[in-house]
Amino acid sequence: MSVETLFLFLDFGGIALFAFSGGMLAARKELDPFGAAILGAVTGMGGGTLRDVLLGTLPVYWVEAPIYLWIALGGALAGYYSSGWAQAVANRRIVLVWADAVGMAAFCVIGAQAGLAAGAHWTIALLTGVMSAAFGGLIRDIIVNDVPLVLREDVYALAALAGAAAYVAALALGIGPSFAAVGGALIAFVLRGCAIQFKWSLPPIGKV
Repeated sequence: MSVETLFLFLDFGGIALFAFSGGMLAARKELDPFGAAILGAVTGMGGGTLRDVLLGTLPVYWVEAPIYLWIALGGALAGYYSSGWAQAVANRRIVLVWADAVGMAAFCVIGAQAGLAAGAHWTIALLTGVMSAAFGGLIRDIIVNDVPLVLREDVYALAALAGAAAYVAALALGIGPSFAAVGGALIAFVLRGCAIQFKWSLPPIGKV
């Protein structure tokens, strides 16, 4: 598989899964299908849109390639209409959280790669990695009046940062882009998965 194909796969997969989580959340909040489509599209493409705006990559990626929009809408409606099945087979929130984790793992690498491709310093590439991975979900949760995952004590943004850092560091060490991308995504997913499974969290300061 070529590097271009791998990144396209990660990009499409990340958007679809993020949008899927948005569609499932829309069903949980009892929104209609139109609301689910909007929420899923925002979740799938929000982080990448903000990333492109900050990097000056205009027009943003989904304007130049509308297939991203169709993937987001398809993922959103798939999540919305499969929500009842997910609730019957497993806890709907568990399915939502794991879909979000896979999307986050893919997008932290995609965002870091976009930062480096735009000629940004590696520290900015880490920022664009976290932004791509976390900001779509942040906007999603704000729209439905939930406290965003990225702002809770859960290990979320830290997992995205670790994945982006692993990708950037691997490239700096001369590791091929494909291996670096897969390795970075796996590290982010494993950290997030462990946080979900074992309730890892950062210690909050507590009430004053």
